[in-house]
Amino acid sequence: MKGHPCPQTVVGGTMTTADELREVARKCRVHIVDMVYRAQAGHPGGSLSEIDLLTALYKTQLNVRPSEPKWEDRDRFILSKGHASPGMYAILAEMGFISVDDLESYRVLGGICQGHVDMKWCPGVDFSAGSLGMGLSFGMGTAIAARLDGSNRQTYVMLGDGEIQEGSVWEAAMAAAHHELGNLKVILDRNRIQNDDFCEAQMRMFDIPAKWRSFGWNVKEIDGHNMAEIMDGLDFLEADENSNGPSILIAHTIKGGGISYMENNPAFHGAAPNDEQYKQAMIELGEVEA
Repeated sequence: MKGHPCPQTVVGGTMTTADELREVARKCRVHIVDMVYRAQAGHPGGSLSEIDLLTALYKTQLNVRPSEPKWEDRDRFILSKGHASPGMYAILAEMGFISVDDLESYRVLGGICQGHVDMKWCPGVDFSAGSLGMGLSFGMGTAIAARLDGSNRQTYVMLGDGEIQEGSVWEAAMAAAHHELGNLKVILDRNRIQNDDFCEAQMRMFDIPAKWRSFGWNVKEIDGHNMAEIMDGLDFLEADENSNGPSILIAHTIKGGGISYMENNPAFHGAAPNDEQYKQAMIELGEVEA
């Protein structure tokens, strides 16, 4: 989980350093574990693997207004792997779209933080998830809509690696390249574990970067827990030389990253920690003393 410091980045008039981003990501990990423990249900593994990426994206790149979540010219973020909702709710709370108290509504009937992200319930959510494989098609539509509107808004889509076993993903990938959607950017959370087991045991996907290149995408691979590499990767997605078509950042991550007993453990794809495990997680995250 350790990365090298990256240069300061000016964002919205504030200075954000790699150390500051890592601290926000740590707080988000605490929120994630709290939510899943409190509900005794949810998906901690993929939320923990994605959170460094979401932290950097929201804090340094995404053009949004927390006080005006429906601002028409906002960038769109589509969490296609919508079961990893605790990660998104955590960063939305840290950004000010929702309050930390709102996180207590996770998986509560009538609460704004539903089990899967839902744009009808939660401010800052632009895609209602459920069935996997749908987010890239939706994101392609928002990217085309921006072009038709003459807007500079960008669309970012996060996919899971188990999710890209879905054929609909590749239909959308082909169509996005055909339409030369330079305003469409994908982040692939390559944590190598899906619902039941390791991806390689469920269905091998072979050379994933080569597949995306063959579909006409600009491709870069990074360590998805190294803030310096993440920042470089986000710059790659925004680079003028990659504006000729869609781009993808393949982020190699650790399922359950940051919590020792969850790391690379398929059991915590969709399981909550017990009392003892919760306490251990809070110790490892620096919230309480051993």
